[in-house]
Amino acid sequence: MTRIEERTMAGDNRTSASGTGSAWRWLMWGGAAALLALPALAMRFTTEVDWGPEDFTVFGIMLLVACSACELAVRLIAGRAGRLVAIAAIGLAFLLVWAELAVGIFH
Repeated sequence: MTRIEERTMAGDNRTSASGTGSAWRWLMWGGAAALLALPALAMRFTTEVDWGPEDFTVFGIMLLVACSACELAVRLIAGRAGRLVAIAAIGLAFLLVWAELAVGIFH
């Protein structure tokens, strides 16, 4: 019997191989939602932040892609070290795209 079958029979329906599926997923997606809400909150208190609908759309798509890629990496990569490397690479790519869109660091 596999670990997933054992957990399912015990009433635990988490599907990640590490056994901590639910907690990290809530933290990741909740953090993404908080990051998306942060500029909207900041715009209520300062004129320094001036985002339009297109900014929120692009940032939301970036967060969706990054979080989905992290979920995929955790599901497909067996070792903890490999998962951490993949998540770090996804995070770095996210930050580079964000910085390029914000200030054009590669021009």
